[in-house]
Amino acid sequence: MATIFVGELMTQKLETIGTLSSAQEASKKMRDNNVSSLVVIDDSTNKPTGIVTELDLVLKVCVNDTNGNSSSNMLIKNIMSSSPLVTIDSRLPVEAAANVMIQNKVRHLLVVENNDINRPLGIVTPTDFVAYLKENLNVKEVNARILESLKGQEEENAVEELEQEGKLKKNSQKGGQEYEDEEPRQG
Repeated sequence: MATIFVGELMTQKLETIGTLSSAQEASKKMRDNNVSSLVVIDDSTNKPTGIVTELDLVLKVCVNDTNGNSSSNMLIKNIMSSSPLVTIDSRLPVEAAANVMIQNKVRHLLVVENNDINRPLGIVTPTDFVAYLKENLNVKEVNARILESLKGQEEENAVEELEQEGKLKKNSQKGGQEYEDEEPRQG
């Protein structure tokens, strides 16, 4: 299998929001753009400074919203994940992205060009990995290989040996065929 690079796996649709925007604005932007995270851009430097995810909104806003703190009053800079912003270079293999996500316990990984945080290219999320697996994991081929290995000579010998030892009825492979024409016994 050829090496797949992070730049090929990532989602290029990268949505951003400013640090002085509200949690409510972030929620609406995520909903409207059908994304699970937003890259937070520092309003004064115009550079990526963090990320805000659906989980951040749930854990840091929704829970506190019951205490009278409205999501329209909560600023992104107070709820974003940023210490430090976890990134990966687009030229690294997909396995490296998985390792970085596991080691840093993050679900969203900002993909950058030449390890430069100021040059974001996209984002890698669990959804990207699922799509990658779906595309690259040929389940039919795997199942065919398993079945082929089970059909080998060893299986035939094992069945014959068990039949000779009396531990298995002869022609046990027929299974429940003798009962197929019976009427159901459930009432």
